Amino acid sequence: MTAVAMGHNLPPNPIDEALAPFGDAITEAEGWLDGNPVENEGQMKAVDVLIKEVKAAKKAVEGAEESAAKPVYDQWKAEKAKFAPTLTDLDRIVKGLVATVDAFKRKLAAEKEAARKEAERLAWEETRKAREAARLADATDIEAQRVAAAAMDTAEAAQRAAKDAAKDTVKGLRTVTKYEITDHRALLHWIAKNDKDAVYAFIEEWARKEHKACANADGLRVWTEKAAF
Repeated sequence: MTAVAMGHNLPPNPIDEALAPFGDAITEAEGWLDGNPVENEGQMKAVDVLIKEVKAAKKAVEGAEESAAKPVYDQWKAEKAKFAPTLTDLDRIVKGLVATVDAFKRKLAAEKEAARKEAERLAWEETRKAREAARLADATDIEAQRVAAAAMDTAEAAQRAAKDAAKDTVKGLRTVTKYEITDHRALLHWIAKNDKDAVYAFIEEWARKEHKACANADGLRVWTEKAAF
């Protein structure tokens, strides 16, 4: 701790206050943590006493933490509560407006996509015609050259139209990927074959939660043993 001059008016440090009764026990506990395990019953009993003291120190610090944080937390909750109804209502309004335009936007987007594909088809077709006209035009035939140039102009105009159609999109729409499980058993077999890690992770988490209730499950061994705490 940093020394403070006499006569200061700073509030006491709640952590220091909570730990004050346990200073000797914590220092002694740190001395036991030198990399050497307990070797006899006397040492075991001494460490057990220290475990209780350090746990009590932790509980005291947790109490000090709660006391210090509670007023701030309560104020935070109160401020959040003031804004929550308005924010919720604004969300409700936005969702309602989105629902109102959803069907029309999807219909319009489908029409624009069809127009884009048609414009792209026409651009390819006109480009093909222009290339064919250029290939067939004899350099000595001015009319054929003019026809080929006009065909190229038409092709370039069609290409510009296709680019414009690609840019003409409906705002406020996004692509959403959805799914439906049509056969749970088939999907489980597919996952087991193609993503074994996901299956193993699920099994391990399930065993962690359910090993007491389902101790007789196939492939699961459950036993009890003593452990220090």
